[in-house]
Amino acid sequence: MINFDFLTLTAFLQENADFLLGSALQKIQQPTRQELMFSLRNKGQSRKFYVNISPRFFHLCFMGQENEKKRLIRIPSKPPMFCMLLRKYLEGARIAKISQPEGERILEFYFETYNEIGEKIYLCLAIELMGKHSNVVLYNYDTNVIIGCAHNVGSDKSRERELIGGLPYAYPPKGNNKSFIGLSEILFSKQNLDLKSRLGLLTQQQEFVNALKTDSCNDFIDTYFAELQAEAKFRETKAKLLTSVKTKLKKTNSALEKVQKQSKTHEKADLYRKKGDLIMANLFHNKDFSQFIEIMDYETNSPLKIELDETKTLKENANQFYKLYTKAKTANLKSQEIIENLQIEKEYLEQVLYSIEGAETVDELLEIEEEINVEAKSKKQKAKSDPSLPITIHHSPFTIYVGKNNKQNDYIVSKLARDEDLWFHVHNCAGSHVLLRVEAGQKVTDEILLECAKLAKQYSSAKLSSKVGVIYTKAKNLKKPTGAKLGYVIYKGEKEIIIN
Repeated sequence: MINFDFLTLTAFLQENADFLLGSALQKIQQPTRQELMFSLRNKGQSRKFYVNISPRFFHLCFMGQENEKKRLIRIPSKPPMFCMLLRKYLEGARIAKISQPEGERILEFYFETYNEIGEKIYLCLAIELMGKHSNVVLYNYDTNVIIGCAHNVGSDKSRERELIGGLPYAYPPKGNNKSFIGLSEILFSKQNLDLKSRLGLLTQQQEFVNALKTDSCNDFIDTYFAELQAEAKFRETKAKLLTSVKTKLKKTNSALEKVQKQSKTHEKADLYRKKGDLIMANLFHNKDFSQFIEIMDYETNSPLKIELDETKTLKENANQFYKLYTKAKTANLKSQEIIENLQIEKEYLEQVLYSIEGAETVDELLEIEEEINVEAKSKKQKAKSDPSLPITIHHSPFTIYVGKNNKQNDYIVSKLARDEDLWFHVHNCAGSHVLLRVEAGQKVTDEILLECAKLAKQYSSAKLSSKVGVIYTKAKNLKKPTGAKLGYVIYKGEKEIIIN
């Protein structure tokens, strides 16, 4: 990544000074602690001025709609305190003056406004783009007293410069905040100019425009950083989701293993019942209050020694075994129900994990994240946004649909599928739902069946396996159980194709 240097800031101001000077600040928003958006209007035009003070992506620009989408701007329902402070002092005010201290990565907006008693005052909004020290500071230009900062900097964080409301504002120490190498090298790379030449060009509007590699300095800044932020957001979101789902899958597998072990102890239920039956069948051949009895097992036709509670009669011992049988049988049924639910949860999480690993855009990841969040809150609660559309493949004269996540898979089964369409899915593995649209009168050939089976393998966790079974059936044979997770179906009448 290339830093936003002071020459790039100078170039930005050179290009946009006419619009900035005299513009009215109509709206202030703060999506995150490190991002601010100002809606400015001037000359009959409204533009969004975006400021990022994160250590990685510090920059400013007028933001286009497409790049706003790339940045995934989300406005919180409750504005941060600094945002409320800026609204109190600056909303509705006009920029009376703009300035960039010589050689600094600092942009200053001077606003002409009025205090509580109606006196005209000047407030300065200083946007400091200095890597990890980036900040936005509002101070009273007349008194030089800080009103508020995006990030307060106390003596515990800096011994050279404190930034806290009530303290005097001072520029950062010389030499610590300059950046001579950065985006300006790209902006001026058309002419391969050195620093001195670049500085000279910036003083002459036309020569500066001619020297730019791009048509717009602002558009270059906006696009460059928007793409970086989008890439970073994709990696961070994917890593976060993978960690979350893998943790849940690990817990589910652990719980499943534990219940399966417990269920083995419940397999003794039939043995308890048999012992009770054998004791009742031999009441008159043995004595009460014995430590054990030896009788013939009618199933194996061999002797069986049964240990007893010598404080109880034979009949009481038999009833005790019947109670153990009933208890073990009930516990076994409960265990089987838990195992079944855990197995469904495991398959679901494996499907989600496959979807995350196969996601190619941030929007796909956010769709999966929304699904997970809704699933966690309530199985019956529906996601607010519409799902993205599945992949559509035209294989003349057929159309094939492939879902890349559970929401798309659910859309295929619930909305797209018609009775005579064919549904494909890799057997016993996480993967996409593949739907072959079959129009009236169309003959389904072996060739198209094989093509759909190959797609089901390609879009599955078994895509690298040498031999995979793919099941298929008519869509009318699919059923989504009430309350089932997204993308989960049961089926009947299936056939299988082996893909090597």
